[in-house]
Amino acid sequence: MTASHHAADLPAEVQVLIAGGGPSGLFLALDLASRGIASTVVEPRTAVDHTRPRAKTTNARTMTHLRRLGLADPLRNAAPLPVDYGQDVIFCTGLTGPAAHELRRFRNAFQLVPGRYGPQPECGQQVPQPVLEEVLRSAATDNPLVTFVTGWTVTDASPAGGDATGPHAVVVADSSGDCRTLSARFLIGADGGSSTVRRSLGLRLEGGSAALSNVSILFRSQSLASAIALDPAVQYWVVGSETSGMVGPMDLAGTWWAIVQGVDPAINVSTEDAAAMVRSLVGAEVDIDVVATDPWTARMLLAPEYSDGSIFLVGDAAHLNPPWGGHGFNTCIGDAANLAWKLAAAINGWAGPGLLPSYGEERRPVAARTIRDAAENGKALAYHFADTHLAAAGARGDAARQAANAALAVKQSEFDSLGLVLGYSYADSSLVVPDALPAPAEDPIDYIPSATPGALLPHAWLADGTSLYSHLGAGFTLLADAGALAGVPASEAFQPVLAAAARTGVPVTIAVVGPADDGTHLSQVWGAGTLLVRPDQHVAWRGNSAAAAGAALSVAAGWSPISLETTRSIRADAVLP
Repeated sequence: MTASHHAADLPAEVQVLIAGGGPSGLFLALDLASRGIASTVVEPRTAVDHTRPRAKTTNARTMTHLRRLGLADPLRNAAPLPVDYGQDVIFCTGLTGPAAHELRRFRNAFQLVPGRYGPQPECGQQVPQPVLEEVLRSAATDNPLVTFVTGWTVTDASPAGGDATGPHAVVVADSSGDCRTLSARFLIGADGGSSTVRRSLGLRLEGGSAALSNVSILFRSQSLASAIALDPAVQYWVVGSETSGMVGPMDLAGTWWAIVQGVDPAINVSTEDAAAMVRSLVGAEVDIDVVATDPWTARMLLAPEYSDGSIFLVGDAAHLNPPWGGHGFNTCIGDAANLAWKLAAAINGWAGPGLLPSYGEERRPVAARTIRDAAENGKALAYHFADTHLAAAGARGDAARQAANAALAVKQSEFDSLGLVLGYSYADSSLVVPDALPAPAEDPIDYIPSATPGALLPHAWLADGTSLYSHLGAGFTLLADAGALAGVPASEAFQPVLAAAARTGVPVTIAVVGPADDGTHLSQVWGAGTLLVRPDQHVAWRGNSAAAAGAALSVAAGWSPISLETTRSIRADAVLP
């Protein structure tokens, strides 16, 4: 079925009902479809609002998730700013005229790296969220396994007979008041910060909000681009004595965005006020045509639980992140990617009893860590560095700018946050078989690729020019370093794994790979000759025994938690030295 505004397209019984067709809801539906699972998405908005492009950063991890669904290239083609346009964030005193001084520059911000990117198959992409939503809507509309119905809202949800495992009676309504009750085996709340699904579970987001608000301004200007005295940048952070905030190009045709920081939430900002704020930021009387204004306050909120039985919360329904660093929307996509393969496993019959409950166990700590870092960055906004002498000429201005340059080093984790983007781990998950090798310390900036169970599979470009990730299957993948197999056929070497997969129905792909394009044997990076990689590209186990890999498969599918000692006690011929 295709996207429709008609109630006739709402089936009375659905296997997976997704409340909310924003980025996380649509991504979940498309990821499920890639695994052969049909879903119905109910979304109140009939069209995407292009005047509120809050999220603009699609990081390298999210782009890699989109690549898995065949959507990375369509999104790049739709993005109004190519990666080649600019990759830096510049802190400055203004954008125009002799008073426009660069204070500090953060290069290759948000994983914007032209050409082939090393840490993931895809680099980041600056693109307004409405553009991303249009790409996802188009893909959902074209996918026969996604029923995407707009103009309808989930207004109530309750477990049938009080049983949280389902089926669930879900009431949906349109703007005219027409109501329908659907029966859903699985109910997903991707319906935002005021989630009806979350309220049906009796859960409230916990946390706080920033003291001051911000105003986002979408505007057009034909003269601003030529008036800018600084290098091209995806974001300019203006440290002004009167007005501080951010400015950046939305496209190459004269559409811009600005965020004025530190605004009294009691002040009503008119169109004229917004235009004056933008002129104060850029430092010139350029033409400003305000398209829209959007006041907002940064929030640091997290749900105490992510699921109950077969009801799950995804994205903003589970957490509200401050925007600093651009992690909010990307964290939402990470939720959907984690839940999709587990839901598919449950529906396809190979999920153990521990698989679905692991969703919140794994994702909630990631959101908590990300919120903490973003909240710290929210304590160091542009106006916190304001100094009346920053734009001055002479020695006094030079000294003020030098001091600001040093002070702004604290902002590195906002723009160079690869440790947050790729360094999160599910090491404490019940689905992961730990080992005794040391794991890298968590750091928001530094990312040290590691095959520690629970970590993201370290990416590599292989000698044949392909990405290591291109060799992963849709289910689990047993990766083997070609240099360590010593000529033993993979089907023979990994017979215990194939036998375990046959018994349990867990899908497993065997992939013999390597070396890397610099000649490195992958086992040198991994710390072992073989890895068991989950459908979401995280490592579940590493080692050298096919029998141990077969046992680990049971753990990773949620069937039998297993201790490290038990894993080590498995006696089998070592597949690899």
